[in-house]
Amino acid sequence: MDEIAVLIPCYNESKTIEKVVKDFKEALPNAVIYVYDNNSSDESDELAKNAGAVVRYEHQQGKGNVIRRMFSEIDAKCYIMVDADDTYPASSAKEMADKVLVDRVDMVVGDRLSSTYFEENKRPFHNFGNSLVRGSINTLFKSNIKDIMTGYRAFSYRFVKTFPVLSKGFEIETEMSIHAVDKNMYVENVVIEYKDRPEGSTSKLNTYSDGFKVLRTIMRLFRTYRPGRFFGFISLVLVLLALGFFIPIVIEFIQTGLVPKIPTLIVCGFSTIAAIQSFFSGQILKTIYQKNRQDFEMDLYRVTSEMDMKINNK
Repeated sequence: MDEIAVLIPCYNESKTIEKVVKDFKEALPNAVIYVYDNNSSDESDELAKNAGAVVRYEHQQGKGNVIRRMFSEIDAKCYIMVDADDTYPASSAKEMADKVLVDRVDMVVGDRLSSTYFEENKRPFHNFGNSLVRGSINTLFKSNIKDIMTGYRAFSYRFVKTFPVLSKGFEIETEMSIHAVDKNMYVENVVIEYKDRPEGSTSKLNTYSDGFKVLRTIMRLFRTYRPGRFFGFISLVLVLLALGFFIPIVIEFIQTGLVPKIPTLIVCGFSTIAAIQSFFSGQILKTIYQKNRQDFEMDLYRVTSEMDMKINNK
């Protein structure tokens, strides 16, 4: 088991990968640097090897797939995850690792948004998207994570080995953040200095398509982790819709004794039935979710014991 493992997903980052590996080797001399190449066509893997990294491969395209492979293959007391684009400072890695190893933090978030991100980043829609995602998650899940989309994080062994990677692409950071909040993991924020990509290096993130994927992921996870609130809201909307159409029918019936809008009355009835179904669906799923939370807590005990055994047998 490694003391510290630096995990670097890499896809066509020949402009920066060598510098990133060297910077982290200097900042964390006792760490093992792992670069997982994701079908690069520009010799990124060779450059990483020459810089002293352990290079492995993931052939399923997508950052989520790479991280899934990393988390399953590598055992370490502390994991540092960082992008290969040289936008994150290696100088912050020691502080982040100490929070995991000494303070027993489960996830340390490299917070760009509280420092230089909005000045350095030249893509205004990315700035808006990051603020929107942060506000949405912190509101829906009642959390206080300062930077949801950052690619610079540190993790404990128990976080990595209990995190179910479901996303295939850039939504993975959002999924990590929500998982940590939902499972009551110990999360801290470390403010980092962000710099934009160097000239000649291009982002793989598509502002619009990946942005919509992230928002869709937020709603999917909100439905999964907060089913009572999700289906309760749908139920409330359906009830209000039914009442909005039903009240004029009642008023007209009181005034004339007639019900001329029979089709509208039928729609009100179906809407009310759907509201009842939605409400009880949410309650059933909420019960299932609570049972899953109990099972997860038992998994935490198992993973903690597993890590202790690996350390003792080393």
